[in-house]
Amino acid sequence: MGNIPQALIGALDGAEYVTVLTGAGISSESGVPTFRGKDGIWRKHNPMQLATPEAFERDPKLVWEWYLYRRGLMQGVHPNPAHLAIVELERRYSRFLLITQNVDDLHRKAGSLELVELHGNIFKVRCSMCERKLSEMPELEGLPPRCECGGNLRPDVVWFGEMLPHAALERAFEAAAQCDCMLVVGTSAVVQPAASLPLIAKREGAFVAELNYEPTPLSHLVDISLMGKAGELMPLLLRHLEAKGD
Repeated sequence: MGNIPQALIGALDGAEYVTVLTGAGISSESGVPTFRGKDGIWRKHNPMQLATPEAFERDPKLVWEWYLYRRGLMQGVHPNPAHLAIVELERRYSRFLLITQNVDDLHRKAGSLELVELHGNIFKVRCSMCERKLSEMPELEGLPPRCECGGNLRPDVVWFGEMLPHAALERAFEAAAQCDCMLVVGTSAVVQPAASLPLIAKREGAFVAELNYEPTPLSHLVDISLMGKAGELMPLLLRHLEAKGD
């Protein structure tokens, strides 16, 4: 069935509370363009000029055009085997939390329920004035779309220079400190504060495993680091775990 370390299988088998942290690497296998890498969106656009509160205040129409373009790129993208394996993993535990840095909504589409989106969701909107949240974009009568209060609606994502949502961050840190086992899947482990979550879990005694396509600054700090595609490693890990339970 492939080489998955027994230490990882044992840690998952004995865990009561499991957390999974995901990043852009898991989504790139579904065809979502990443900010980093040779095909990244950052190669085509300067996010520092678009993904900031200042840019939205200066030219909200331009910012919305960019986000509608990005939404369009993601419309036909579907969850891959890694997303689906995480859903199956969640069903095995009474205490489970998926923490994602991704804004593409693929985990929710796959069926994940216990989910924290640290950086927001590109398919949701909120008002820049009254902070009212909408799960869907209203009918466009021009850009930027307007809230009932008259304020400009904006993508419900975290921009450069903004704080992460307090409730989401608090839940993520709490899970990192309390879990027995954490899987870190497809993340570069450089974007803070998410990059600190595996270190918190390790410090508090959790077994931490990294599954990524290439080494990261986290690789030498975790219990196990597996190199490969998330879409291959996660289903393989799940099969090993299911076989142990038979």
